[in-house]
Amino acid sequence: MTLNGSGLDRSAGFVMGVTYRKLSGLLQSRLKEYDITPEQWSILYHIDQAEGLIQKELAERTFKDKPTTTRILDQLENKGLVYKKAGEKDRRSFLVYITEKGKSLMQVTTPIEGQVIDIIKECVSEEEYELLLQLLFRINQHVSERTDGE
Repeated sequence: MTLNGSGLDRSAGFVMGVTYRKLSGLLQSRLKEYDITPEQWSILYHIDQAEGLIQKELAERTFKDKPTTTRILDQLENKGLVYKKAGEKDRRSFLVYITEKGKSLMQVTTPIEGQVIDIIKECVSEEEYELLLQLLFRINQHVSERTDGE
């Protein structure tokens, strides 16, 4: 893949997809010894940041659909990393909390995410990294506005 290429090599979506898969693979390889995937880690991170969220809120915060979120929550619960409590206002919804085991896992794995960010920053300046994030957020928002409701 080069900047001088043509076709897919010049497609932002294709390049972002390839880059995402490489970054995800790097994170996955570093999380492997802790028996957690990047998808599971992302959900667990959000539970650790704001306990007592319902599945719908977790899905929105992690940009995952409800069935995927349910599957991941079940996996995390089976590993003893989270537990669910029935909601007080709506017994059909569950509030999700992190266990002590989950908190311990987050303490040792959160620095791994930082290491992956540091690897990215080895080839870009701090300003370029911030610009990259701004551009990705802008593209995300723009595409969401065009696809919401489809």
